[in-house]
Amino acid sequence: MHGTEARGRMPGFVGGTLDRVDHIRTNAVLLADAFADPKARLLVMDGLEPVEADGHLLFEPLGPGAWVEDHVLLGVDPLGRPIFARLVADLGANLVPTSRSRAIAELVPAEEVALYGTARSLVHWHARHRFCSVCGGASVPVKAGWSRRCTACAAEHFPRTDPVVIMLAEHRGRVLVGRQHSWPEGRYSALAGFVEPGETIEEAVARELYEEAGIRVRDVRYVMSQPWPFPSSLMIACIGQADDDALTIDATEIEHAFWCDAAGVRAAMEEAEGAPFIAPPRMAVAWHLLDRWLAGVAPSGPSA
Repeated sequence: MHGTEARGRMPGFVGGTLDRVDHIRTNAVLLADAFADPKARLLVMDGLEPVEADGHLLFEPLGPGAWVEDHVLLGVDPLGRPIFARLVADLGANLVPTSRSRAIAELVPAEEVALYGTARSLVHWHARHRFCSVCGGASVPVKAGWSRRCTACAAEHFPRTDPVVIMLAEHRGRVLVGRQHSWPEGRYSALAGFVEPGETIEEAVARELYEEAGIRVRDVRYVMSQPWPFPSSLMIACIGQADDDALTIDATEIEHAFWCDAAGVRAAMEEAEGAPFIAPPRMAVAWHLLDRWLAGVAPSGPSA
């Protein structure tokens, strides 16, 4: 599945095709061979931003003065080409997502969007973790850029992924949608929050829905997931059943929330005039979560 077809069926940053070649990452000889391979390519990035040309990400041969220690091996693509990204020591203070980094999901094939997401997360992590959290000593990249080792105490540190639950509460044929204060006027989505230490996914779903909307849910079921490289989260999409529809909104977390029936969700997904809300963008897993729910409760009219 490629291009527009893949983007329509999957959230952004999903659909990677690289072999992550762990056996090369951990073998200095094999890594040197991959870096010296004439087929090896550098994913060109502008800091953390993607660089696109003619509907594809921009790749270049590794330069003659390049050092393997300054790069991360993202993997080997289906054509057998080792793909690298250049590490950046200082990205500055402003590392928030930009419209350019989000828009790439609509511009290049899905497998390239997934590759960019991996590269962005890793480059960001290296730039923000140059010092050891154990002793404060300087750390250096090892294992082809998939970990860092402290030069003082030898502690090893690995790139992190932060799990985030994003969920719909369902009650008598309706789902709960809410909006954050900073979102464009009219936009609503599924509620979301970070999984906390010691929690299961199901417990995090129940806790976040109670904290933000004051509702209790049961029978939580997993639907799908999405890597979200801003900076490095895994969005875990779920649906839970609510026994009561009374809401108590935490105004510090969300601005407003309401229960919406299938007809309203369908209107929002189809961007119909008079829809009760503006749906999240198609690249977001929240759009696909709403779409999956809609297909389950009202399958007579295709939603995508």
